[in-house]
Amino acid sequence: MTAALDISEPSVAARRATRAVTVRWGDHAIQVGGGAPVVVQSMTNTDTADAQATARQVRELWQAGSELVRVTVNTPEAAAQVGEIRNLLDRMGVPVPLVGDFHYNGHKLLTQFPDCAQALSKYRINPGNMGAGKHRDDNFAQMIEVACRHDKPIRIGVNWGSLDQILLARMMDENAARATPWPANAVMREALVVSAISNAERAQELGLRGDAIVLSCKVSHVQDLIAVYQTLSARCDYPLHLGLTEAGMGSKGIVASTAALAVLLQQGIGDTIRISLTPEPGGDRCREVVVAQEILQTMGLRAFTPMVVACPGCGRTSSTVFQELAASIQAYLRAQMPVWKNRYPGVENMHVAVMGCVVNGPGESRHADIGISLPGTGEVPSAPVYVDGKRTVTLKGDTIAEEFKQIVEDYVARRYGQEAGAAPAHRPGVVPRTAD
Repeated sequence: MTAALDISEPSVAARRATRAVTVRWGDHAIQVGGGAPVVVQSMTNTDTADAQATARQVRELWQAGSELVRVTVNTPEAAAQVGEIRNLLDRMGVPVPLVGDFHYNGHKLLTQFPDCAQALSKYRINPGNMGAGKHRDDNFAQMIEVACRHDKPIRIGVNWGSLDQILLARMMDENAARATPWPANAVMREALVVSAISNAERAQELGLRGDAIVLSCKVSHVQDLIAVYQTLSARCDYPLHLGLTEAGMGSKGIVASTAALAVLLQQGIGDTIRISLTPEPGGDRCREVVVAQEILQTMGLRAFTPMVVACPGCGRTSSTVFQELAASIQAYLRAQMPVWKNRYPGVENMHVAVMGCVVNGPGESRHADIGISLPGTGEVPSAPVYVDGKRTVTLKGDTIAEEFKQIVEDYVARRYGQEAGAAPAHRPGVVPRTAD
């Protein structure tokens, strides 16, 4: 018996309902959860004590599209420079909120450096790295007191590499007493969830507002991450920060992060994401921002920059012309977005096709907003261009790339420029400041 064809429109599951947490600097505010689009964030890898280098990298990450940027605050020297980093960014016209990443001594640094506590827009607290017993409870309470005093939201970020060992030992003992004990990794996942939720509840008992808390439970294995977040999302309504910790380098890190996050996002789980890629030596830190954006955009959850459809190449396309043109067009479109996003509202939804031969080239080009079909090996050396499904011109010669870019530029101005006189829409995830 043949199964009936599902003709409904494919889509992701309805977003999980959560509280709305606002992360603000001045008049610039980012909403996490509460129905807001999934927020992209990243983290610097400069020495925070070097204010100039850190401010430059924050600006680069923000220009690439990071809507929150986290900085390490691990020493008195680093904490002393956070206020200066914020001042430098303000002078650069970079309003991105800064998140302080604290471990071990965060309670001391936030207390000893009030300028740091004020300059940060959010604190990341790892409950597994705050001491043990009463010291741990006092240190946690001290950080929550500072967050309350400065009216700052927090992320309680549990990580399986630094899980509260007392909690884990107790849960392992309880598991051993079960008639049918769970596997050890199941106990580990449960401990992550319990740690996150119990610390969030304790923060509220200490006076922090319930709409000032984001949770995360990070692991480095795909299936474990999916299982942990499915459980966490079923037990609370705090916004969730997604990320595969220590994802790795290059294609492995990208594939692993995408495999884990795509499953959760498809299920409506996740309110902000970070792709924890290990940079190649001398590599661009902004790559993790681009990967995060591309995951969200290819899933249809957000749009950041026009997308390029390009064929993979085969024996019909032994020339590298279409590969070079596809790479050039993709880089060109991303480079234009800082200007285009305000001048041409909606341009981020544009689709461009750069195809290599006549097999699928004309068809894909007609399906795109604007497309070009290059000649394959042995084909007539001409490249028809399609605009809104219609063939408009055929390019030839050595200047195809330059001519096609000009056609794209003219198309963008003509199609999206009519709305340029209107007030630009707020970027997804950005909420205007309301009167206090």
